[in-house]
Amino acid sequence: MINIYEVNETNRMISQMNLDVRTITLGISLLDCIDADLGTLCRNIYQKITTVAKDLVSVGQEIEKTYGIPIVNKRISVTPVSLLGGAACRTPKDYVRIAKTLDEAAHTVGVNFIGGYSAIVSKGMTSSDELLIRSIPEALACTERVCSSVNVGSTKTGIDMDAVRLMGDVIKETAERTKERDSFGCVKLVVFCNAPDDNPFMAGAFHGVSEADAVINVGVSGPGVVKQALEEARGENFEVLCETIKKTAFKITRVGQLVAKEASKMLGIPFGIIDLSLAPTPAVGDSVAGILEEIGLERAGAPGTTAALAMLNDQVKKGGIMASSYVGGLSGAFIPVSEDQGMIRAVQDGALTVEKLEAMTCVCSVGLDMIAIPGDTTASTISGIIADEMAIGMVNQKTTAVRLIPVIGKGVGETAEFGGLLGYAPIMPVNSFSCETFVDRGGRIPAPVHSFKN
Repeated sequence: MINIYEVNETNRMISQMNLDVRTITLGISLLDCIDADLGTLCRNIYQKITTVAKDLVSVGQEIEKTYGIPIVNKRISVTPVSLLGGAACRTPKDYVRIAKTLDEAAHTVGVNFIGGYSAIVSKGMTSSDELLIRSIPEALACTERVCSSVNVGSTKTGIDMDAVRLMGDVIKETAERTKERDSFGCVKLVVFCNAPDDNPFMAGAFHGVSEADAVINVGVSGPGVVKQALEEARGENFEVLCETIKKTAFKITRVGQLVAKEASKMLGIPFGIIDLSLAPTPAVGDSVAGILEEIGLERAGAPGTTAALAMLNDQVKKGGIMASSYVGGLSGAFIPVSEDQGMIRAVQDGALTVEKLEAMTCVCSVGLDMIAIPGDTTASTISGIIADEMAIGMVNQKTTAVRLIPVIGKGVGETAEFGGLLGYAPIMPVNSFSCETFVDRGGRIPAPVHSFKN
């Protein structure tokens, strides 16, 4: 049972080490909103969201005030929208109308983001899926809070290369439509392999069909807390290092468990999961790269980086899983370039490349996240990068993702500015050799043989 002593123990972590609860995400099923008439569908969606989520922000603020725990974001995830619009949507613009409805509902209840403008197409696309995917550039350009994700691969089904090829075009068009804001629309778009149904983090959150009508999922954070703990273990061997990370992850996760339980009780909505992911921010000292450097690397990206990250990820899970009734989502270490001062410095110093980041994604959460690339990068190159990352997830039976931002009008050496928690990113070079013939083959890459476990 959580007691006031544990709450007080977190005060120093909050005030000095940037500990926060990154998000309370309310997952809402919209399956009961389906209607063949688009206007009725949109009204149903707006009514359901604004009814179920009406107290989310105020409850989050009350928990912050009561316990002194910063809750950075209050968010909503909904049923993948491609499942809702099949009977009502005939064109991409019909789906854009749903996106605007989601944005209006999110604005009404006051949340930071709403996720679930999504499609799950790892084995093939329905006409409804394809219409939604083609609508993404306009939808993200004309809304403020809507986030989109597309799952194009899984260990069980393989990789839908037709969807991968299409996503290269969609990312480029999204970048073009928002080029006056450093192609900001791409910040709200993620391509997944093995996407989880209960991820509370944006831009990839959606409310899976296996979930209850509504659930509370919480994402914790605390790279600064882990780094401070490791500073006190300098010179110790790996056994001591691992024990330190585990104990620290336990304490961080207990804070998330407290917030989740309180939010669940106050809202009258079941508690879903705690996501253990270490999510960095642009704040000094709140960096996953900083942890890796504290472990003994001169810069993130140096030889040994992948091994250090693998150890960190595993120990975070081992410690965190003991601190919560239910753990899910992504649960590991995020390595977004733009949101992590240490990663930014490593890129600027030439220690970190896209290829090294790809190797690191084999052992951590998410994947190639928040990476700004030259605006003239071709759609086929983007598709090739997506395919590589999807293959890592498929073969290793883990979630991987790609959030690339081709910044229109900018090149290597320049910087893209996104603001707030999203930070800024140095534009990174990508391999200039073509993969167009490979991407244009189409069809599906089969699942690996170890997927056949029935």
